[in-house]
Amino acid sequence: MTIVVAALAGISLGGVAMANRGNQPGAPRWEQPPAAIVSTSPSPLSSATSADGGQGTAITLSATGDIIMGSAPNRLPANDGAGFFDSVRAALKSDLVMGNLEQPLTEDTGSSKCGTPPRPNCFAFRSPPSYASHLRDAGFELVNTANNHSRDFGVAGFRNTVAALTGAALQYTGVEDQITVVAVKGVKVGVIGFSPYAGANNLNDLAHARAVVQRAKQRADLVVVQAHMGAEGADEGHVRPGTETFFGENRGDPIAFSHAVVDAGADVVIGHGPHVLRGMEFYRGKLIAYSLGNFAGGGHTLSTSGVLRYGGVLRVTITGDGRYVRGKFLSTYLNSAGVPTRDSADGEGRALVASLSAADFGSTAARVGRDGSITTPG
Repeated sequence: MTIVVAALAGISLGGVAMANRGNQPGAPRWEQPPAAIVSTSPSPLSSATSADGGQGTAITLSATGDIIMGSAPNRLPANDGAGFFDSVRAALKSDLVMGNLEQPLTEDTGSSKCGTPPRPNCFAFRSPPSYASHLRDAGFELVNTANNHSRDFGVAGFRNTVAALTGAALQYTGVEDQITVVAVKGVKVGVIGFSPYAGANNLNDLAHARAVVQRAKQRADLVVVQAHMGAEGADEGHVRPGTETFFGENRGDPIAFSHAVVDAGADVVIGHGPHVLRGMEFYRGKLIAYSLGNFAGGGHTLSTSGVLRYGGVLRVTITGDGRYVRGKFLSTYLNSAGVPTRDSADGEGRALVASLSAADFGSTAARVGRDGSITTPG
């Protein structure tokens, strides 16, 4: 049976969108609404168990980058989203399917972060609550909400999102001190979401990040970190040491953060947020994917040109005791309508990840083969 542990210490508002200058440069501004607004009822993924408690069992996890299905009321996908993920459904299939949901699922709450009428260059996205069923039908089982759009329509919008996800039997993670644990083939997997925004686990507070991961390691066999980190834009494909900023916001030091959470016990780090693909490396035998790019941008909410159109599905097979077995990167792109589309040739996206990995990480770079396979250096 799935175990779900959700320790909540407040849900937050705000964030800056891609090319969103609606908030003034500087530290993100937030309000702190009441805690404990979500249900933590279990939603089984697997009832299978193994004789060794799952430690020797290999499971396959899949993950994506940014998901925006549309922007109501006037920028929603065709057919009200039916079939939106059809092209990538097979690529997603694994024992646990995760994505970064970068929008609320809500009706208009009257509290858009962009105001009424909207401020120029401010972006607040929302899709109807019914769109949770499109995520479920695509195979998603758990989504990250630690990002700069999940509270675009305030506390009420986030409450509605949680209700929609719960109603569709989807798990979520991303609130400060929240550890979501699911059981997959007898292996307990703890998933934690981080971002540079108050109300989520703060990736700029490395001491707290380590502590949360250590707590998760006590509760689960494997720990997966979802991290919305790094500057964004077409020219932000490279990962460099040091803090990254975007319109005055501290978007974290992706390398320092990722290494810190691995040191604390994380088994896989999955990055998103820059809106472009970034390289991958192995640190202490653990795979770090620094950004999986744009996965879905329905209603023309994300760019469909240049490197901004590329994304992918990361598949990682790992044993219950944390041993990396194999991985694969399955290339996707946004078609002209922003719909996630499988690149059956695994061409541009895969080649980009391979090149960036080698350029940025050298001896620790993940090796990405022509078939998308991900192997350790050496």
